[in-house]
Amino acid sequence: MKQNKVYLTVAAVLSCISLGTVQAASSTPEPRRLNVESMPLVRTIDERFQSFQIGMSHLTGGDTWISYAAMGKGDTQRDYAGDLTPIREPRAPADLTNARLRTLAAALGPFYVRYGGTTTNSVYFQDNDEPRLEEIPEGYGKLLTRKAWKGALEFAEAVDARVVTGFTISEGVRDEFGIWTPTHAAPWLAYTQSISGEIYAAEMFNEPNMAAYDKMLKDYDAARFAKDFAAFHAFMNKAAPNLKVAGPGDVEVGLYKEGMPGSLTAEDYLSANSKPQFDILSYHYYGALSERCAPPDSERGISAEKALSEDWLARQDRSLQRRVALRDQYAPGAPIWNTETGSAACGGTRWAPTFLDIFRYLDTNARLAGQGLDAIFTHALISGSNGVIDEKTFMPNPNYWAALMWQRLMGTRILDTGPLTPGLHLYAHCQRGNPEGVTVLAINLKDKMAQLNLPGTADVYALTAPELQSRGVLLNGKPLALGSDDTLPEITPAKVDGSHITLAPTSANFLVVPNTGNPECSK
Repeated sequence: MKQNKVYLTVAAVLSCISLGTVQAASSTPEPRRLNVESMPLVRTIDERFQSFQIGMSHLTGGDTWISYAAMGKGDTQRDYAGDLTPIREPRAPADLTNARLRTLAAALGPFYVRYGGTTTNSVYFQDNDEPRLEEIPEGYGKLLTRKAWKGALEFAEAVDARVVTGFTISEGVRDEFGIWTPTHAAPWLAYTQSISGEIYAAEMFNEPNMAAYDKMLKDYDAARFAKDFAAFHAFMNKAAPNLKVAGPGDVEVGLYKEGMPGSLTAEDYLSANSKPQFDILSYHYYGALSERCAPPDSERGISAEKALSEDWLARQDRSLQRRVALRDQYAPGAPIWNTETGSAACGGTRWAPTFLDIFRYLDTNARLAGQGLDAIFTHALISGSNGVIDEKTFMPNPNYWAALMWQRLMGTRILDTGPLTPGLHLYAHCQRGNPEGVTVLAINLKDKMAQLNLPGTADVYALTAPELQSRGVLLNGKPLALGSDDTLPEITPAKVDGSHITLAPTSANFLVVPNTGNPECSK
């Protein structure tokens, strides 16, 4: 992919901004006018719409996807159905008390934090304060101590996050007929309540349609899921009646038009005998497999050269639209949550921790919010390739700055900007914290400048980078970086005459018009 160097472009644009005018390049089309003062309301989303996952393995320790730096050449030609052991590496429990981590996470609040992932399906809760068990009981895979779980709850409270998780479904919790029992869930919930903790919502099962990869669950079908869920739901109604039950929590990969081949679909679970009733309709989505599991130029992978393509960015639409139809049929009025998503399955793309992934991150948030999604959980808050925060250094990756700008500027009321224009995606929300303001998210996917026309004066927050696969991010031409004491940098806009706003090539721009008087925002 061409790596656009934008230092000079940004400098030129900001030079024009400082003079109150913008000189349009000869190749730049006529400005597109946005009447932000009269845009109609599309819908309203949860104030915690932008949410994050912390893998359960960060609490238990275990294994994770190997870093790209440690991969051999042959590992990039793998088949997902093969043995994944060579591309997994040990993971130690994360230090959720780290001051830098808490500073960064708190700045993204409020949000939901999901302690989930594959590890959740077989975790054993050690319900005492004795030293950590040396051997995990039979029927379980990983061990969660009281100390680790208490630390997870304390972290959530410190950063204004509500907890979402899942429960063990492995052989250790099943009765003689193979049905789920609360053997694990009961003591875990009781301990949580005893220390005044709260689990806001829970999925019974992490990705039931991927159960074929668990030896015990090779023949797990929708009928068995429905029986398990009936037992799960009955228990939750008594033990935690305020806890919201989410599901089915199945996974889709966007390269497949109708879900995972050979696997059950969300409708299979929703229509199963007894028809499970969920408070929240949840699903997981990935657009492709990372090159740990499939070559990037294969039909199942995704290459950096396609990261800004319309096809790549639009893959998720079909999956959500199916969920909206299923919700309307089986759970009218229930919110829809995407409880796990990221740049690609198998730990994220090689370029996920670079500026190049900012376009997918922001476009995904905005386009799905407008189509009916109520919360989206990025995998992950902290991780190696796909975390908005690096799990080893706790330093912000480029997507962190995108998430921070979203949290500060994008409110819960979505306005209609009209159909998407290829190469220039425009979205608008009422400004967060200002009933008179409107924030326009303008994503310029092209390698040439674009122009917009807004009423009055606008506050411009332009995100660019020296190169598309750079780890650095520029805000209005200046690098974003933590202070020496891990304080966040000052986030200040450039004041621009809204009649001619120039967007730098391959840039993500938040344009705030603070005094629009749009009645949908002032209600």
